[in-house]
Amino acid sequence: MEQKLNKLYTECVTELNKIGIDFLNTKQYGEISISISKRNNKRYGCCKQEEPDKKYKTITKIGRRKIIRYEKFNKHHIEVSKWVLELDDDIIKNTIMHELIHCIPYCNNHGAEFKKYANLINATYGYDISRVGNKKKDFEKSNIEYNDTENYKYKIICKQCNQEFYRQRLNRNFTKKYRCAKCGGRFEIYLLH
Repeated sequence: MEQKLNKLYTECVTELNKIGIDFLNTKQYGEISISISKRNNKRYGCCKQEEPDKKYKTITKIGRRKIIRYEKFNKHHIEVSKWVLELDDDIIKNTIMHELIHCIPYCNNHGAEFKKYANLINATYGYDISRVGNKKKDFEKSNIEYNDTENYKYKIICKQCNQEFYRQRLNRNFTKKYRCAKCGGRFEIYLLH
C-alpha cells in the first residue's frame, strides 16, 4: 500500500510541475512527506504543518484578542487514510492533490486561495477537488460495497418522516430533549449490536 501511495504521490507532483507548481522547490513550498494514517479515520486525509515561516506571520486583532496566523510552513506531512487506498487510483490522487494544495502558501484553509488552485487543477486535469468528499459516491465509483453503519451502536428513526441516522453514543434523555430537524417529529431508538 505504501508503494502505491508513493507512486501516486509522484504522479501528482509531476502533474503539478507541468502547470508551474514545483513542489521539488523546497525553498518555496517546504519539505513534504506522505504516509498512510495510523488511525482509523473518517476523513480522507490531512496535511499537518510544522515550522512556520516567520516572514509570513499575520496578526489580527478582534477586540482585545490577538490572533496570530502563519501563511507558510517549512515542513508538511500528508496522511492519507487506509480505507481511501482501497478505492480507485483517481480518487486517491484527488485526495493527494487536495492535501498538496494545503502545502502552498496562503492555502492552509479552504479559503479563496485554496479554491483558486483547486479550480485550476480541476480545469487542467479533470479532478474533482472540493472541500469535502462524498464517501458513498466514491465507494460506488470503485465498485466496493459501502457500509457506513458498522461502527455505530444506535439507529435513530423519526416516527413522522422516517428519516434515519446513526450514533455511537446517546444522551440519556435523547428522545425527550431532541426532535427531528426536518419535521419536528419524535424519535425512536434501535440498538444495533
